[in-house]
Amino acid sequence: MHEEARTAGIEHAYRGPWEYFVGGGAASFDCNGDRLPDLLIAGGKGPAKLYVNKSTAGGALRFEQRDTGLKQRTLEKVLGAYPLDIDNDGYLDLALLRLGENVLLKGGPECAFEEANELFAFDGGNAWTTAFSASWEEGSAFPTLAFGNYVDRSAPGSPWGTCHDNALYRPELGEGTPLYAERRPLNPGYCALSMLFTDWNRSGTPDLRITNDRHYYRGGEEQLWHIEVGRAPRLFSRSEGWRHLTIWGMGIAEGDLNSDGYPEYALTSMGDTKLQMLDEEAEEDRPIYTDIAYERGATAHRPYVGKDLKPSTGWHAEFADFNNDGLLDLFIAKGNVEQMPDFAAFDPDNLLLGQWDGGFAEAGSEAGVALPTKGRGAIVDDFNMDGMLDLLVVNREENVSLFRNLGAKAEAGPIPMGNFVAVELAQKGPNANAVGALIAVKYGTRTANRSVQVGGGHASGHAGFVHAGVGTAERAEIRVKWPDGEWSPPYRVFANNFVRIERGAPEARYWYPPQ
Repeated sequence: MHEEARTAGIEHAYRGPWEYFVGGGAASFDCNGDRLPDLLIAGGKGPAKLYVNKSTAGGALRFEQRDTGLKQRTLEKVLGAYPLDIDNDGYLDLALLRLGENVLLKGGPECAFEEANELFAFDGGNAWTTAFSASWEEGSAFPTLAFGNYVDRSAPGSPWGTCHDNALYRPELGEGTPLYAERRPLNPGYCALSMLFTDWNRSGTPDLRITNDRHYYRGGEEQLWHIEVGRAPRLFSRSEGWRHLTIWGMGIAEGDLNSDGYPEYALTSMGDTKLQMLDEEAEEDRPIYTDIAYERGATAHRPYVGKDLKPSTGWHAEFADFNNDGLLDLFIAKGNVEQMPDFAAFDPDNLLLGQWDGGFAEAGSEAGVALPTKGRGAIVDDFNMDGMLDLLVVNREENVSLFRNLGAKAEAGPIPMGNFVAVELAQKGPNANAVGALIAVKYGTRTANRSVQVGGGHASGHAGFVHAGVGTAERAEIRVKWPDGEWSPPYRVFANNFVRIERGAPEARYWYPPQ
């Protein structure tokens, strides 16, 4: 991978005092209708910035900063951002996570945005918000929004043992506009740093998983909440199979590593990463997980280059197929919280390549991502639409890192670059982008499963094409399990193409990026 942030036109860093040690995310989404992923990058104490993608297919990455037209105070104190179409108008909106009042931005044509808290009757509160996820519940025209909060700065004795409640907002209908007037606290809160609506048992009803920072509470743990239509949220209990797990939870990623239809989860922490697989003893409604990180070589617990042998600090996690071989890889952004002496100061990001035996092999150094930076949030996306996933890492107090994927070369390792398909979904009515859908890409005798989600990572989210490597296959068969559980017919496509699948359409449509 080739680092080219400044040559691509991005000069931006995530800065600020101790309250900005966490966060530092970005959103990747198409805001001007050309299908190229644009970027909104958090600035911490300084303003967030919008960069419009001007790259050409297969060429060097190029972005231009764009004035959002928003007030300066709105763009300051931003910790992270997630894109989604809240009001079903066809334009992607943004949920800004802030130190203070959270803001919903209503998107419009040509990357125009306006503050929509009042329009959506949304009270952004005054918390320290570090996590977000969204899901369309059955029968709802608009998304349910979940916000995860960190330390309660107003509590006596802050910051020790003073985690804020998290919040769930279910929509009401107001003349065609969603209203989020009712805030439902998710209590107890244990200092969330990432959350994800996830259909962990493929029941068709996603639950809410939250990963929490144990540094700031006593007796807390990782959490999984029942989210059921018409009922108050409730935690999964020990009697239901949920096992107590206490980590410095910072990021979460979901991926189906063995193509059995059930997702695995990577949970980053200070020290080591957990990699959880549904236990063989688990039943349909019992979330019993076992940690397989050690046996798969995915603990990522210490720096893999340099002389610093102290424990690592993991932040953003994301599964993706960087070399298109059909196996999921795992990217982890790394970086000391600030100057914690018990943890590594030089702590490069990890790029763990999936192996055919089910394990992972570190390739960060060979790929060129082993930089002396303090990573936080990240975006994995194909910025120049060449079928190879690129990487943006938001760094604390330093310029972002932007890596263009050049493919595997002979001197870079033995694994060649495979073929790919990228899928864009569309359906009529609410949830036009089909959040909650499952995309099954069959090639040869293997199947790559991908979920369409809003949330996870660390303060960073993206919307747009869903990428799957297919190895040496020249064709693939795609089926979609739409959010309401209905399966599509199979769509047969040629590899190395971007395809759009509209619900009910007899064929997939090809889209060709601009040259």
